[in-house]
Amino acid sequence: MNTAVVLMAYGSPSEIDDIPAYLADIREGKPVSEHAVAELKERYRRIGGRSPLDELTEAQRVALEREVGLPVYVGMKHWRPRISEAVAAALAGGAERLVGLVLAPHYSRLSIAGYRSRLEAALVDRAELVFVESWHDHEPFLDVLADRVRGTDAHVVFTAHSLPERILRDEDPYRDQLLETSRLVAERAGLDSWSFAFQSASATGEPWLGPDILEELDRLHAAGVHKVLVCPVGFVSDHLEILWDLDVQARERAAELGLELERIESLNADPAFVRALASVVRNALSVRSSA
Repeated sequence: MNTAVVLMAYGSPSEIDDIPAYLADIREGKPVSEHAVAELKERYRRIGGRSPLDELTEAQRVALEREVGLPVYVGMKHWRPRISEAVAAALAGGAERLVGLVLAPHYSRLSIAGYRSRLEAALVDRAELVFVESWHDHEPFLDVLADRVRGTDAHVVFTAHSLPERILRDEDPYRDQLLETSRLVAERAGLDSWSFAFQSASATGEPWLGPDILEELDRLHAAGVHKVLVCPVGFVSDHLEILWDLDVQARERAAELGLELERIESLNADPAFVRALASVVRNALSVRSSA
């Protein structure tokens, strides 16, 4: 059976002038305030004018295709190329089975389920779908992260994108999976001092999961911690949430507090990480074949 992989990411505006359309896509046509547009434009200016997400995802695609030995197509949830375009390209290439893999290890109905619905809508039963819902405890992935924090003498703060608190009422597994990833990485790396915090919450007028990374830095400073290493377990490449939320905002707060703050090198197209992704794909196909 001809198999292809659709590798999915959130998406990022190609240039600053695309930001209004990008925000409108995220908000599904709901009005976007001029303030929100101006604020996001300023953040992109502060990181050099654009996110490197497109180039990094393409590098991950090329490396994964080479490693797994299958055609790999990229689809973005909120920008181009769309998930529907990736599906169309895979089908045009003769794919009879698609592996859907989101470049986000942890499942949430507010996040990963949205990728799946877009993929299924584009597929319309024209090929078999093998969808990877979560790979938060995949051992090769954990090993890559553990290698980046092992041996540090800093307090390690694991982070991920926050989501609205209401997901907990629906027994969404997102927070539990994040905490499990953090615990497993800490165990592998032999960490004695670590904690978890969220980042990148949006101003939607409702409570979001916390503590926020800035609050966590305040707490650590008050507890007498002097050195922090941030390990963003919820992100697998450099993009706005890394380059702005951590490299600008968190560093500025740390400097105000007199904390020494570093973060791990992002996974990007690290060969060890690409091998981990390839094993996620192989495992998914193996499970489907044995079902």
